[in-house]
Amino acid sequence: MQQFPINVLALLVAAVVRTIIGAIWYSPALFGAPWMALVQCTEADMKRRMPRALIVDLVGNFIMAFVLVHAVHYAGATSLPQGIAVGFFNWIGFVAVATLFSVNFEGRPFKLFAINNGFQMLSLLVMGAIVAVWR
Repeated sequence: MQQFPINVLALLVAAVVRTIIGAIWYSPALFGAPWMALVQCTEADMKRRMPRALIVDLVGNFIMAFVLVHAVHYAGATSLPQGIAVGFFNWIGFVAVATLFSVNFEGRPFKLFAINNGFQMLSLLVMGAIVAVWR
């Protein structure tokens, strides 16, 4: 694998920004209520799971940002639009396709796919922009 310098601060910011986007996306003001109904989760369930979920989320977001840094580097993306494009193609090629299979085979509602993938796409677009521009 090609070695190159990684801006760890940009990587950390991208991971934290993804967490913030998720908190807003799944808040009661946006898609929290319909998402909870679709996955049959209560507020009590969410409160009980939140501490562990946040830790797992941050670790996963850091890993995602690390991999995205490599995709951005290999694509030669150095501008905002290029970083957004790398984020988009990673979303559609990996996340959207993989989660569409689960919706299809598990018989989950398409609305759940749309809510979850709206978040996934938006966060990857923003993360791609951050790590492309902030070198």
